[in-house]
Amino acid sequence: MKTTILSALLAVASVATAQAFSPDTEKSRIESSQLEAKFGPVPKLPAGTQFGGVMKALSNEYWQLLRSGYLKGGEKYGVKVDAQAPSNESDQIGQLSMMNTMLGKDYKALLISPQSDVNLLPGIQKAGKTSLVVNVNDAVAPSAQHFVGNSQYDNGVSVANYLLKTFPKGGEFAVIEGQAGVYAARQRTLGFKTTLAKNAALKIVASVPADWDRQKAFTTARDLLRRYPNLVAFYCNNDTMALGVVEAVKASGRLGKTLVFGTDGINAAYDSIKKGELTGTVDSFPILTGEVAVEVAVRLLGGQTLPRVVATPQALVMKDNMAKYEQFKK
Repeated sequence: MKTTILSALLAVASVATAQAFSPDTEKSRIESSQLEAKFGPVPKLPAGTQFGGVMKALSNEYWQLLRSGYLKGGEKYGVKVDAQAPSNESDQIGQLSMMNTMLGKDYKALLISPQSDVNLLPGIQKAGKTSLVVNVNDAVAPSAQHFVGNSQYDNGVSVANYLLKTFPKGGEFAVIEGQAGVYAARQRTLGFKTTLAKNAALKIVASVPADWDRQKAFTTARDLLRRYPNLVAFYCNNDTMALGVVEAVKASGRLGKTLVFGTDGINAAYDSIKKGELTGTVDSFPILTGEVAVEVAVRLLGGQTLPRVVATPQALVMKDNMAKYEQFKK
């Protein structure tokens, strides 16, 4: 069975290049906060309408929070959302199998968060015009007709801008990347590197993938701190890895000397910031994102024609501005 699915995946993967789609630069877009002003009230769908949510992995708190947003959005807009995920963020075949199973049920829409840019392409192809598919954040399926999420490029820009102001005389920096080949990891890293390059005195001495994994990030950061004892900051592509880096920084006696920034805005990151360990996180407000994704699907099924990208907010959260954003954690 897995061989058959893998063969189908490889058969359509080549299509991805020809159908390149970047939500960060897509011109057909609208901010989520502008939906009601431009398109009016959210339509009411028939009682009993069900959506499926194909998530990356519930082992990562970000996806747990996104799922909470789906359920909250479902209650708000009168639909039932069945959100499922594989056991880990690297089970691409298992995630595709889960999507295929959902396609066999009476779900009017599928909200998908692919583990890679290509692993759910066969499912999208199978859905065709019979099921609405909305790509929600992180990895981007090139053939996705609708996308909900924040600008991944700007995520890296926000951290780099802070570092440009904080270290005008220069310093050494490291990037802990997510899974290689995933749109979010690629764009976050690119935004960070491109922006930091505005000051030639700021040097990125290492940029290494840790596959969204906390233990891998810890080991990688520990080794980098031994090799580059003067590192002034780490930028991590998600909070799970950032928390692993924090442990490495503490173990090396660099807490308070080497800054650590993450991405996602999970509760554990907020707790670490409060303790004075993690420096900051680019919060992409996963609960709100989940709500917006449900709203977008309801609007589309209700006959509204929306832009291809519905952009959700994000913000660099640190100890001094955290109170402003904690309302979005509920």
